[in-house]
Amino acid sequence: MNQKLKVLVRVDLDCGEAQVAAQGHVTAQSIQALYVVMKRANHLREGLQLVVDVSHARVEPVALEQLRECSKTHHLPRSIDPQQSECNLRVLAPADGGMGAATGRFPVAVAA
Repeated sequence: MNQKLKVLVRVDLDCGEAQVAAQGHVTAQSIQALYVVMKRANHLREGLQLVVDVSHARVEPVALEQLRECSKTHHLPRSIDPQQSECNLRVLAPADGGMGAATGRFPVAVAA
């Protein structure tokens, strides 16, 4: 497994959804970069459903818990989004705790 974090953002404004798909290793440190991409995607349009797909990544338990907390509170961490904008977030976690399978629907842009 590659230690580098790779992120693909797929956007469907007609359906009101943006998917942020991460591959590689999501750690307590690298999740900060993922949050920045999530924040940008979340600000594309008000009310956007943001799907964070880490099903193809190796995710440290603390990082997965942080993502789930964001999903519960509907906010990104204050250090990333001081304005605390509403974030309608759904997390697709690895099925086996490390590597899962999910399919993408519509590639649009790549970010790092």
